[in-house]
Parts: sequence; C-alpha cells; structure tokens
Amino acid sequence: MSTLERRLHVLIDQERHARLTEESKRTGRSVGDIVRSAIDLHFDEERDRARRAAAARFLLATADTGDGPGETWDEMLDARARDIEEMLET
Repeated sequence: MSTLERRLHVLIDQERHARLTEESKRTGRSVGDIVRSAIDLHFDEERDRARRAAAARFLLATADTGDGPGETWDEMLDARARDIEEMLET
C-alpha cells in the first residue's frame, strides 16, 4: 500500500456517517480505512473482469438453443422465484 499523501473532503449525510461510525466501532478500523477499502472494492478491475466472465459463462450455459420461442419475462421471473424459494427451503 502506498503512503497516504492526499486529503479528500467529502460531505455525507447523517445516515451514511452513522453507518461508517458503527462499522468503525464494530471492526476497530478507522472511518478513513473503511472509506479507502470501499473505494478499492468499487474500482477493483480484476474482480469486475471475473464477474463479467462468470456472467458470460452463465449466459452461455443457460442459452436457449431450441427452435421454439424462449420464456416470456413473466415466465422467467416465476421460474427464478421458484428457484429462490427452493434455495431458501434447503
């Protein structure tokens, strides 16, 4: 990690400040460290590439290759809701 050499002044609302303060107390980390970690997480290019690759693999694996029409949006939502209910039951 590089030496901290830049100061940033950011105005946030009370709710965000309370969440940051609570996380700081819970973890023993400074608010600044939590904010820096959030920035790193947001701009993590390797993670983003991995997520895009996983999404592409999923789309390719679940692509409809049949001749008939695919699911309608409502059918897809119903199927996903059933999948989630099944996952929650186990």
